[in-house]
Amino acid sequence: MPDPVSWFLIEPGWKIVDAGGDEIGKVDEILGDSNADIFDGLSISSSLFPRTRYAPAELVGTIEEGSVHLTVDRAAVEGLDEFKEPPVQERITSESSSAFRRMLERLGLAGRR
Repeated sequence: MPDPVSWFLIEPGWKIVDAGGDEIGKVDEILGDSNADIFDGLSISSSLFPRTRYAPAELVGTIEEGSVHLTVDRAAVEGLDEFKEPPVQERITSESSSAFRRMLERLGLAGRR
């Protein structure tokens, strides 16, 4: 059995394995705050369900290179909430834009006419 790894290493495309050891999907997105080392959860894509599902960190068991093992079975994963993109927390502006433009963007006025 491979050694466990940190959530920081999880990448989109890694397989998701249920509590019974069956592959049930792939990692679509990893959610968390890497600066504060807070792992929030994963979005899971699979042909088993039409939309991605959100698995909170509490359902994640062992993380190994290339795979994430959940502590619940397939039926529980199918019953998880649909993943909804979190709201944007920070707007990144280009350093090459003018100071005036950056100020307008911070005020939410950029692009208005």
